[in-house]
Amino acid sequence: MNAPILRNLAQKKLIGKKLEMSYINNRTGELWQSFMPKRKEITNNIGTELYSMQIYNDIFDFQNFNPNDNFTKWAAVEVTDFEQIPENMEGYTLKGGLYAVFTHKGSSLDFQRTFQYIFGVWLPNSDYKIDNREHFELLGEKYKNESPDSEEEVWIPIKLNE
Repeated sequence: MNAPILRNLAQKKLIGKKLEMSYINNRTGELWQSFMPKRKEITNNIGTELYSMQIYNDIFDFQNFNPNDNFTKWAAVEVTDFEQIPENMEGYTLKGGLYAVFTHKGSSLDFQRTFQYIFGVWLPNSDYKIDNREHFELLGEKYKNESPDSEEEVWIPIKLNE
């Protein structure tokens, strides 16, 4: 796995659906199955990328990770404004800030390997620590769901160690 690209992300407006879940009670499939048929109702989207976003109740701590802890997961797209939010969807403002951007190649079944590298190898050997902001995956044109050829960007919020 390659080192990340560090990117300063501007604030973004997203519209989508969210669900509470844990890694043990993973409802990601349910979330996306409810969002994808309705996403065409969002008429002011910017680009075609999909945002798979996680909002943790506290700073994500890989060392003391508890797969039973609840978090909020979003399926969303970027939009120009919140003027027209389709029924059963919500608007969300992604704060932005400094991110380490990794490329995950392969299906979601291989994601553990990518996470292990990010939190077990790269982060402890970097000058950064996790910031308490949104984590997300950007699913663009190279994203092919469960295909071994699939690619997605993994955006991890970071800040300099004090």
